[in-house]
Amino acid sequence: MGNVFAAWRWHYLWESRMVFLKGVLVTVEVALGGLVLALILGFLFGTLSTSKSKVVRAIARIYLEIFRNIPLPLQMMFMFYALIYGGINIDPRVVGIVCLGLCIGALISEIVRGGLSAIPKGQYEAAESQGLSRLQTMRIVVYPQMLKIILPPLATQLSVLILNTCAMSMIAGGDLMYVTSNWANNGTLSYGPAYLVAGILFFVICFPITRIASAQEQKRKYR
Repeated sequence: MGNVFAAWRWHYLWESRMVFLKGVLVTVEVALGGLVLALILGFLFGTLSTSKSKVVRAIARIYLEIFRNIPLPLQMMFMFYALIYGGINIDPRVVGIVCLGLCIGALISEIVRGGLSAIPKGQYEAAESQGLSRLQTMRIVVYPQMLKIILPPLATQLSVLILNTCAMSMIAGGDLMYVTSNWANNGTLSYGPAYLVAGILFFVICFPITRIASAQEQKRKYR
């Protein structure tokens, strides 16, 4: 065990610290891009899942079941290599953003659907009685109330999204997990310091998010 964490390995890691910093930056970049796409898709399909139309609800359900029940690494590999073999040279980070957005968007759509279901039907009826259209009702009356309900689980999904960027390592995405594994396998085989530091970095990024989510959930319970 002492050899795994030998001082010279830590010295070697410190000299390569910029490699890990670049991995963190790529991870954050992809996570933010994936989050934007996930929120758009989540709110869209979450709203569609409450539609009165069976066809529309079915479309939302199909999207949810596909991306909830296929492993994210498999989704990334399929998209990346399908595009490569199709003659499209695409940046792995773009694939990461799209796949993370699709996958986490499916989970967010369920959160949004649950949030919409929690709003009393009287709110919709009161808005209609005031002459508001369906879109106006959602934008002015429903969404503001729903956001207060779904904010904690949304924050949790952000943490999940960041952790799931590890799947990009399978397509050489330049993310933190990829650079950690690549660095550890080159030359000195310093797995101990590399994976320990990567774990600490993920913890530093995700822990504040999960704590904020927990605090918001507790605050909502005691209101």
